[in-house]
Amino acid sequence: MKRHFSLPVFCLFLSLCIFNVSAPAQYSIVPKPSSIKYLGSKFELNRQTRLIADDEAGFKIAALLNEYLQKNYGFKLPQPAGVPRNKQNSIVIESQSVVPAGLKDEAYGIYIVPQGVRLTGKGAGAFYALQSFLQMLPAEIKNGRTTLPAVDLADEPRFRYRGMHLDVGRHFMPVSFLKKYLDLMAQYKFNYFHWHLTEDQGWRIEIKKYPKLTEVGAWRKETVKERQLNPYVGDNFPHGGFYTQEQVKEVVAYAKALHITTIPEIEMPGHSAAAIAAYPELACKEDKYEVTTTWGIFKQTYCPKETTFKFLEDVLTEVIALFPDSPYVHVGGDEVLQDQWKESLMVQELKRTENLKDEHEVQSYFIRRMEKFLNAKGKRLIGWDEILEGGIAPNATIMSWRGVKGGIQAAKAKHDVIMTPTDFAYLDYGQGDPRTEPLNIGGYVPLEKVYSFDPVPKELSADEAKFIIGGQGNVWTEYMKNPDKVEYMVFPRMLALAESVWSKPEVRDYKDFIKRLPNQLARLDKQNVLYRIPEPTGLGNVILGSDQTSTEIALSPIPGSRIFYTLDGSEPSEFSNPYTAPVKISLTPGSSAVLKTIVMMNNGRKSSTYSAVITNRKMLPASALTDAAPKIEGMTYQVYKGTFNSVQILDGVEPAVKGETKTFALKPLNEKENFGVIWDAYIKVPEDGLYDFAIDSDDGAVLMIDDQTVVDNDGIHTRKTSSGDVPLAKGFHKIRVKYFQKDGEMLLNLRWGIKGRNFTGLSGLLH
Repeated sequence: MKRHFSLPVFCLFLSLCIFNVSAPAQYSIVPKPSSIKYLGSKFELNRQTRLIADDEAGFKIAALLNEYLQKNYGFKLPQPAGVPRNKQNSIVIESQSVVPAGLKDEAYGIYIVPQGVRLTGKGAGAFYALQSFLQMLPAEIKNGRTTLPAVDLADEPRFRYRGMHLDVGRHFMPVSFLKKYLDLMAQYKFNYFHWHLTEDQGWRIEIKKYPKLTEVGAWRKETVKERQLNPYVGDNFPHGGFYTQEQVKEVVAYAKALHITTIPEIEMPGHSAAAIAAYPELACKEDKYEVTTTWGIFKQTYCPKETTFKFLEDVLTEVIALFPDSPYVHVGGDEVLQDQWKESLMVQELKRTENLKDEHEVQSYFIRRMEKFLNAKGKRLIGWDEILEGGIAPNATIMSWRGVKGGIQAAKAKHDVIMTPTDFAYLDYGQGDPRTEPLNIGGYVPLEKVYSFDPVPKELSADEAKFIIGGQGNVWTEYMKNPDKVEYMVFPRMLALAESVWSKPEVRDYKDFIKRLPNQLARLDKQNVLYRIPEPTGLGNVILGSDQTSTEIALSPIPGSRIFYTLDGSEPSEFSNPYTAPVKISLTPGSSAVLKTIVMMNNGRKSSTYSAVITNRKMLPASALTDAAPKIEGMTYQVYKGTFNSVQILDGVEPAVKGETKTFALKPLNEKENFGVIWDAYIKVPEDGLYDFAIDSDDGAVLMIDDQTVVDNDGIHTRKTSSGDVPLAKGFHKIRVKYFQKDGEMLLNLRWGIKGRNFTGLSGLLH
């Protein structure tokens, strides 16, 4: 497409337009543009530079630019009333009438030469041109004057759906923060805001026909304290809030002005405890229900009866009116416990009359009814990938969150798909060592993993891939009590995701992204965003080879920061060793050292502690078992009757019961008196590395890997946690767990993970 100024206006002579000088500084735009060519010259922006627009949309862009200049640099540019013939020293905004033919929707161009700047775009494209141009401006503009390297830039999005989600059900967020969140989304070219408005822990949107939804459902008496679920401990602080319909309209309009479409999510048929607490008749079993105070999945599920459908249609009628521009309504459809359905005579009769073979088909029947209603109102239904179970609704769009399998299935069935897999796009997952990171839901999705996200699975053909309409980052707030915590968890990972869903694969490169990131962090500092400072590149666990006794750890800080470190176990600070050269570490066989670091930004902000373990220990080799080997059916267990004070005694006792199981759960053993148990199985280790294991037990427990004791939590005690680490090669490893119960509480939790990442439940057992 042509983006150049006409010759009579801007180029009196060809030599004035382009001439050779030394290579200019590179612009640090996120997401990275499709094409950017440096022209070897410069444009000087000064207080006399004029803003020129020729239609209403262009005037709005000009106003936004001047607002930004005033706020950040203290000056505005003059804007003539008409369109002057002489456009020297000007920024010309072309948003509608004169954009080149064939320019795609949301595409834009930026052309900078010594005579001026041209921002071109169609629809939202002109707005996105402005967002990129603002990223081209330097951090400081003194006396209203700066120079900009000349470029010819062309850009367009890879996907038409680029979303960010925010859960306000678990923790309510104020309207002021929602607007800030939308501002940040817009500057990185996201165009859909998925607003998760209802949950078990709180109903957040005013529905005038059903006032109890906010009178009762918007408030919970307290929230579980940290992870203290067993036994339960609450924080004794009531929590709640909701958005009035006027506030909803305000947020929707604010987003629209930023070219962001807001999609409401009204959860059904599960995750509905707050609504059922307000209107118990919506459940299959009427009872006294409360808004839940813990996280998880609950039995309170909408009953598929006519009164429920009438209630939901009334609710959605009001919701649709509040979100007139959204083509979608999200209905959730995930994590539905079907216990009450199985116990309900009414549901069993429904199965017979509607010829539904199981409760999954009951759920499909439920979703199909709601889709029919939404379609009649001119809306399309979105659901999480569970709505595939029992048969997908005819016109539904799928959000695939449990990996990409559901998205692949839906795309092959010619349904639109938005990819939101936990492994890449869940920004509530941990980013580093749980010992030093703020409490989070678990998992491990670091910045580089987010950046590697590609919404199109390789399993799809070119025709099938057309049904992948985009991707989305999800932000669940179980462990995000306030906006500061949301910002820490989301940024800068949102920037990595922005590039994943906008930029073409051939222009994306993580190392290049990291080089561009510091300029973005400086901008986030100005916007008072409490982002997580990235850890130094090169910091990672090291297992020395059999012939090594030393190593050097080379670290790379992000530009605009310094690294400080310790090796003596103490917590680093700005008074610790400054990093100036690779850190040399010498170790005797069987020993380990911990390299602890902090990153200090030039503005004084300091990171959490980021650590790496360097160990001179032999890696345990994998078993001869392979993926192709015959599978072991579950794991074996042996139960020992009697009273014990150590698991070591079990080795000399004859077992009373033997069997096979697939979990370490104690209840299936049906032991009520004092007893001991030994489990034997294999775990599948996904990659070479240093692995952490932890036992939380009451009473004693010991974990062994390949006949080596890794965690020793033995002895008579109340609830206690112990951990240990071991280097493991990729593949299968033999595991033995010993446990005894003596009076009081019966508890055993086993967790593992690569050291420095979040733990997960000990799984991967062969079965």
